[in-house]
Amino acid sequence: MTRSATKLALAALLSLTAQWAHAADLRIGLQDDPDVLDPDQSRTFTGRIVYASLCDKLVDISPELKIIPMLATSWTWSDDGKALTMKLREGVTFQDGTPFNADAVKYNIERSKTFELSKRKSEVKSIATVDVVDPYTVKFTLSAPDATLLAQLSDRAGMMISPTAAQKEGADFGLNPVCSGPFKFVQRVQQDKIVLEKYAGYYDADKIHFDKVTFLPIPDTTVRLANLRAGDLDMIERMAPTDLASAKADPKLATAAATSIGYQGITVNIANTDAAKNPIGQSKLVRQALSLSLDRDVINQVVFNGAFAPGNQPFPPTSPWYDKDFPIQPRDVAAAKALLKQAGFDKVDVEMQGANDPQTQQLMQVMQSMAAEAGINIKIVTKEFATMLKDQTAGAYQTTQVGWSGRVDPDGNLYGFVVTGAGLNDGHYSNPEVDKLMNTARVSTDEAVRKQSYDAAQKILLDELPIIYLYHPVWLWAYSKSLTGFVPYPDGMIRLQNVALAN
Repeated sequence: MTRSATKLALAALLSLTAQWAHAADLRIGLQDDPDVLDPDQSRTFTGRIVYASLCDKLVDISPELKIIPMLATSWTWSDDGKALTMKLREGVTFQDGTPFNADAVKYNIERSKTFELSKRKSEVKSIATVDVVDPYTVKFTLSAPDATLLAQLSDRAGMMISPTAAQKEGADFGLNPVCSGPFKFVQRVQQDKIVLEKYAGYYDADKIHFDKVTFLPIPDTTVRLANLRAGDLDMIERMAPTDLASAKADPKLATAAATSIGYQGITVNIANTDAAKNPIGQSKLVRQALSLSLDRDVINQVVFNGAFAPGNQPFPPTSPWYDKDFPIQPRDVAAAKALLKQAGFDKVDVEMQGANDPQTQQLMQVMQSMAAEAGINIKIVTKEFATMLKDQTAGAYQTTQVGWSGRVDPDGNLYGFVVTGAGLNDGHYSNPEVDKLMNTARVSTDEAVRKQSYDAAQKILLDELPIIYLYHPVWLWAYSKSLTGFVPYPDGMIRLQNVALAN
């Protein structure tokens, strides 16, 4: 072989090697930087996207929202609905080599119940005891029947972390999380990147086709899409609806969509610190006026190019749990002004915090303009998303434009946000009748009883408005056409099993 031919062959080999290396790495653009990477402490949507690669759960969901096996291979309920027995997958290890077994499940559930910083307490509240039946069988004994439990275990409450690492790290576990998923934690640079690498000991490793996954928070939707087009990203989540047509027309890109089971709205501080002592926090009439000043159809058209679904409840109008007796009210500025007058005000000032992405900012600006016509002056405060949630939890806010990605069971969209003392009830809203109705719905396995309870609770909540619902998103992804095997799910997660990059 001549020297020239040798050089050409070497160049071809290096090129092929580079293609293989690229195919083994995946770069995903996120809209927000996740908060702490501890399933018990965290609450961000993007955190759950990272967990889909990092932390397997006891059960998962199908694209049709059915509960399916994951770390638990099967389960049975007792006749009285007060005991759930699970058979566990054998041969599974956490990413530090700790074996996954019934003892590990017991540790995880008890940590969710008792850990001081746990935000999962209300989700596993019904579990009275956890018993190890044998190394791969665990039994949950409930204080009362809980129709929501399996759905709770399909999300963060069911994510299994290494007991060894958790006991060692305590509250700092999120700095170096160790789970049982297909990828293990390598590095995090706040506001920059989260790097995971393939866990060689994963029980289902044949379905994983990347050596490394890097998540990069890029709040600006335009910049996120530009990075994808430039080849600096392989996939982006929550593409802006206004970019959908352009992305579909790009021969290098593919798109996917799934209707969300969640919502976006305005969470109001009702009683969390002295920051709640203002007109909107203390008067339901002011909250009703704000709601009436907003035209949800116009918001959908102007901000989301008509791609989303206007809403006024925690469930979309297409959901069987939606209460048709309370349809979306049309905008009524005169009625909003009358409500303000009834509350004793001609004008009120409302501070509203929101995430620092362009879409949220546009949404708040549209609402600001609408509310102003009714005498409500919205002052917009922009924050990084995790900081915004931290301040919301601490009560350092008046109102927040924020949403929820949704859960399979209706309890997951309501209970934690409106029941007294629940983990996600940042506004500290409290109504004993709502508590009673929500607990009735939670323990019943009769869908008619549950629907009746939710409807009765909604009647109160839509009057008192601790949360003012705005719309229901449609999840939009864009990705390189060389990416294959991606399946969109209504929960908005990115599951990487069977996903690959073609050379």
